[in-house]
Amino acid sequence: MDTKNTSKTLAYLMLIIFLPIVGIIIYFVFGVNYRKNKFYTFKIERNEKVYNAIQTFIQETHHKALAERSEEVESFIPMINFLYNAAYSPLTQGNKVEILVNGEEKFKKVFEVLKNARHHIHLEYYIYDNDIIGNRLADLLIQKAKEGVIIRFLYDDMGSGKIGKKLLNRLKEGGVQTSPVNKITFKLLANRGNYRDHRKIIIVDGREVFTGGINVSDKYINPNPWQYWRDIHLYIKGSGAYYFQFLFWTNWIFATEKFPEISRDYFRYEGSCPENQLLQVAASGPDTNPAIMLSTNSAILSARKKIYIVTPYFVPVETIINAIKQMALAGLDVRLMVPKSGDSVIVNAAAYSYYEELLENKVRIFFYKKGFIHAKTMIVDDHFASVGTANMDVRSQELNFEVNTLIYDQKTNKKLEEIFLADMEDCEEITWEQWRKRSKTKVFFEHLARLLSPLI
Repeated sequence: MDTKNTSKTLAYLMLIIFLPIVGIIIYFVFGVNYRKNKFYTFKIERNEKVYNAIQTFIQETHHKALAERSEEVESFIPMINFLYNAAYSPLTQGNKVEILVNGEEKFKKVFEVLKNARHHIHLEYYIYDNDIIGNRLADLLIQKAKEGVIIRFLYDDMGSGKIGKKLLNRLKEGGVQTSPVNKITFKLLANRGNYRDHRKIIIVDGREVFTGGINVSDKYINPNPWQYWRDIHLYIKGSGAYYFQFLFWTNWIFATEKFPEISRDYFRYEGSCPENQLLQVAASGPDTNPAIMLSTNSAILSARKKIYIVTPYFVPVETIINAIKQMALAGLDVRLMVPKSGDSVIVNAAAYSYYEELLENKVRIFFYKKGFIHAKTMIVDDHFASVGTANMDVRSQELNFEVNTLIYDQKTNKKLEEIFLADMEDCEEITWEQWRKRSKTKVFFEHLARLLSPLI
């Protein structure tokens, strides 16, 4: 009966027909959506209540930015209005956006900002490990809680499997409010494993935000020379923080099943940063429209000169891959940067199956060789950039809680382009002629993996 995504439905049917016992088990563990609508009805209702609390600000902010800066975002107006109407996400101006490369830059800035927190710190993470960086951050959160700062910490119950009860108890005893998102009792039998909170967000005093691809784990600060982890994060200061606050509150209420009083202190930022950068937030989840997928598609189709994409997992929905091929065939400079080897054999094989048709349609593909590139970025022409948590795969674009920041700014675009071109020095470009020489056996298994891509 679930025919919204026919390729996914057919993939499960094939699995059940050809591997009856195994296929049925996999379907009931990962595929069944019979609880989804009922499960998220509570969340959708609470989302509306949170939105109503800040509705006036969102409307005024959006229309003011659009009226004063419409010429700067002229080619993106349909996408901007889509995000506003479909996901309540306003276009905001008066922001400062700073790009943070790798965990080394991110955590230095995080500790600097958190030390100055005065009212609250909100954190939401897919992965939080009980390691050196995780404990350093925990120590600081406990210290700030003792100073009277309100600390709320959301973590994904599957992604943060290594956080451990000891660290969680230490946080709770230190005054930090904690809650898992979609708590899972038996992980091997958990259908809610499909709906993971893949976001990485820190909000400080309602005016400063950290978001992007970097989780709380030692591997992101590259302690091992043989395991280089390449990623991008953002520091944002300004009215753009309001929507991140909205997203956090909706997930906090969903996770705790409580609706606390949300005072103006959580939405108090007034004024403007001299950088005056324009941004908007695209967020997706099982409780919302597929805003990230649709806005990504819209941004690609709005391009006139170039599109540079970085993603660790490239198993795109049909809409996205068709848009990429269309722009490349139209003569635009379209480049895709991916890891040479991913951390999943099946996902890697499925991704490989797409590369031949991309190359055939004039997309340039670069394999990053220095380590694992985990960044999720896209730049379009000279005035648009996206940095976020969402991979270019079905799970990120349809199943997980994700968040991407869309920045309409030439300075940020130029900085990300410089980073992309520098990373190309650590890449191997593959050609269509070279890619076609792969063995028939390898190609067969890649396309077999692609048939299963809706389930990955």
